[in-house]
Amino acid sequence: MSMLTPPGMGRQYRITGDKYPRMRRNRGRRRIALAVVASVAALGLVGWGTLQLIDVFTGGSDEASAAGPAADCTASPSPSASPVKALPKPGQITVNVLNATPRSGLAKDTADALKKRGFKIGEVGNAPKAYDKKVPGPGMVLGAKAAADAALPVLATQLAGAETKTDTRAKPAEVDLVLGTAFKALTPQKDADKALTTLARPAPTPSATKKSC
Repeated sequence: MSMLTPPGMGRQYRITGDKYPRMRRNRGRRRIALAVVASVAALGLVGWGTLQLIDVFTGGSDEASAAGPAADCTASPSPSASPVKALPKPGQITVNVLNATPRSGLAKDTADALKKRGFKIGEVGNAPKAYDKKVPGPGMVLGAKAAADAALPVLATQLAGAETKTDTRAKPAEVDLVLGTAFKALTPQKDADKALTTLARPAPTPSATKKSC
């Protein structure tokens, strides 16, 4: 009797060959587990897609709505008006017209033109030796340090390209217009008035208060 013959079977039953019965795993449980995992993943994808659709049609989450449309915007400069300077009017400024060129009569003609534009006229004549024939440009406006941001820029609007310079005089309302070698004529009154308006009301300066996306 073979060693593989079960006890009690005698010679009626005999196991022959070299193949033996093998135990196999239960495939049903594995399939159930895979089905559960797939179902959970599918439900998760459906839920995520639903949230995305809600965001599209409602414009974002409640937090984004509460923060406003500019919540994610960065600050950018916005214009803010600068205070208007209290500049003197032409009638409050006395102008000494001095000729630093070899051309005669130039100071008088220029003084008459300035008078018509509302300026007071003081001395009219030749420039002192320090400036005579030593002003290469169209001219120079000269006055006290206190007139640097008042009478001098107002007078400078009447002669484009004029140099501005200060001295030690005590009267800020009295300034000199020294006519230089390149002088031809005063700035046209229309352009001078425009420059004076711009001087009195400067362009707004940027300040970082506005947000833009």
